[in-house]
Amino acid sequence: EEMSSLLERQGGAVWDDCRSESKEKIPNIPSVVLDPRRLVELLKICTAIVQGAERLNEGWSTLSALQAASALPAPRGLIAYTHLLSGSCLTHMNRPQMALLCYRKALETDSRCVCALYQSMLIYRQLENSHAEIQALRLLHSTLLLPSTTEPAVAPSHPLSPSLFLCSQSLSRLISVPSALSVLHSLALKCVIHGRVSEGVEYYLDLLAAIHSEDQHGVRANTLTDSFYKAHATVSTFPKLPKLYLEAGAALLMAQRPADCMALCDEVISTTLDLVPDKVLLEDPEDRCVARSRGVKEEAESGLEWLLWAAAAYLLQGHCYSQLKDWQQAVTFYTRCVNLLVKVHYKKRGFPLQVPSLDKEQGIDLRVLQRLKGLSLAGRGVSFAQIDRLREALRDLQLSLQALPEGVNAGQWCGEVLWRLNRKQEAAACWENTWSHSITSLAEGLPVYTQELQSGPMLDSTELRRKLQELGSI
Repeated sequence: EEMSSLLERQGGAVWDDCRSESKEKIPNIPSVVLDPRRLVELLKICTAIVQGAERLNEGWSTLSALQAASALPAPRGLIAYTHLLSGSCLTHMNRPQMALLCYRKALETDSRCVCALYQSMLIYRQLENSHAEIQALRLLHSTLLLPSTTEPAVAPSHPLSPSLFLCSQSLSRLISVPSALSVLHSLALKCVIHGRVSEGVEYYLDLLAAIHSEDQHGVRANTLTDSFYKAHATVSTFPKLPKLYLEAGAALLMAQRPADCMALCDEVISTTLDLVPDKVLLEDPEDRCVARSRGVKEEAESGLEWLLWAAAAYLLQGHCYSQLKDWQQAVTFYTRCVNLLVKVHYKKRGFPLQVPSLDKEQGIDLRVLQRLKGLSLAGRGVSFAQIDRLREALRDLQLSLQALPEGVNAGQWCGEVLWRLNRKQEAAACWENTWSHSITSLAEGLPVYTQELQSGPMLDSTELRRKLQELGSI
């Protein structure tokens, strides 16, 4: 600080004298890169920004220093960063509403500070305010599409650009934002999950159109199994394309567009089916003594991934035919899904589709595996019920409930089939057990295509309860 003050005091007069004297001796001397007083001001605020980014966990002391830095004379982009960091500090202090005010101030100071908009969206997500989160995602996406959108204070438009003084990994992480395509994907998925299906479908279609447009210009590899990321993306949240196609297909199915859904599923199947191995052998998560090479493990995980994508595509196509009331075709495609899933075995256990325990790496894939099994068997069971093959329907619905006990549709239809088979007491018990499970909306922790999409024939709970009352009065 003493050095800065000394330079600031002496900089004006001494520098002006030296510059005028030099110009007399050398007329063509280059102009000054940066006035020393301005350099001192720049160093002050950049130091405050870097230190603030490194000390977010220190609470009020860091916040006070950042607020003081926001009053310094500096480019608006740097001032916006002080407000951004103040918001991040308040977020660490668990004061989300105050943090939102700081992020808003950062955007008001410099509209190019899109990282403040991204951080606001993350807070809305934490607060489970889906409406505000969707609004923030929509604004973030439209802002990222603007050709002039750049992060403030980082463009090297001057030999002494502020970016030279902002070298901090902590700061880099804070100002990182997803690509426009990643944001559009989040927007589409969020709309579908929260019941805004028609909006979600339009965003998915925009996303697919953008990807194909970039593909035609050679930006992306030609295989659907490759991951696609925007070249300038700094936060990678974009899914692999088969998963994206399946998500879009599920949204189209929910929007009563089965033909479009089947077209996307055909694309997934044609790309992944040939890559599915004859058997997927997974290591028992409890068996820690078995050493596996990295290559063998990755091969098994890739095989499982391809299998799950192809099986999910068959599941969605079964749903489509169910929606079209083509029960024979529905049975065919649900069966294709089941036939893929039974290729998965555990090493040393030998029981397909039995999941005794889940480790961190395999947990999500194995949950998807179980859900696909439960949903495909339920769909096939309901389809059998529609063509009066009741015993086959009961078999599949009971197997479905073993794999997915919380399945509402399978539980209700299992009771209905039992009722039709004149096993009314069993039907009543089945319905009561089904209603004891809490009915949940679409969950964000699992792919949307692995959830109950209400695509097939539904039973009226009121009518089922009436049957129970009649049974009780007999």
